[in-house]
Amino acid sequence: MRLLVIEDNRQLVANLFEYFESRGHVLDVAPDGVTGLHLAVSHAYDALILDWMLPRMEGPEVLRRLRAEHGSEVPVIMLTARDELPDKIAGFRAGADDYLTKPFALPELEVRLDALMVRAHGRNPRKVLEVADLKLDLATLEAHRDGKPLHLYPACRKLLEVLMRASPGAVTRQQLEFALWGDEPPDGDLLRSHVYELRRSVDGPFQQKLLHTLPRVGYRLGKGGSVAHDETA
Repeated sequence: MRLLVIEDNRQLVANLFEYFESRGHVLDVAPDGVTGLHLAVSHAYDALILDWMLPRMEGPEVLRRLRAEHGSEVPVIMLTARDELPDKIAGFRAGADDYLTKPFALPELEVRLDALMVRAHGRNPRKVLEVADLKLDLATLEAHRDGKPLHLYPACRKLLEVLMRASPGAVTRQQLEFALWGDEPPDGDLLRSHVYELRRSVDGPFQQKLLHTLPRVGYRLGKGGSVAHDETA
């Protein structure tokens, strides 16, 4: 599993890394809610381990924004010392898939994560995103269209993943900017340049265009719809 740990307790993070990495899992860590939300929407994780009390943005707000604003369905298990029923209800209503109170045994956390994986993906988790003849392998980060490899810069690959996960739905400019830069996008319209490069790779050599501009909204990846080559969104 590739896991994102959003937790500010350094000792707990160290324990999680030691336990899960020894079992072949890959972990990233975010020490605060804002960083955690940025990583969660810009990378592909099998599950999130999310603390309730966090600097900059608390766990329930991270989860609410992850679900409502970014449409993420990644499984999330919430960790907290809050063990009262109203707190548990609040965690589930924010979008948590499971809830584990501190202190806890690491093997129990692992079993709960395994159960979330089975419920979310079945016995064989989905590792490849597909839209029409376009494929993105989340394990190797290789992209192909009509069997031909696509050469993508890291920023374009992130944009492609976000668009493929949302397809055939639209993704706003704000969502794409957040996926690349979090709450601090650069000056100017650098997103337009990245979308231009992505369109050249994904659509340039092919007759069927998949990346569509939605004026004043954002972008959509999929068949059909008008093709706009000037970035006016």
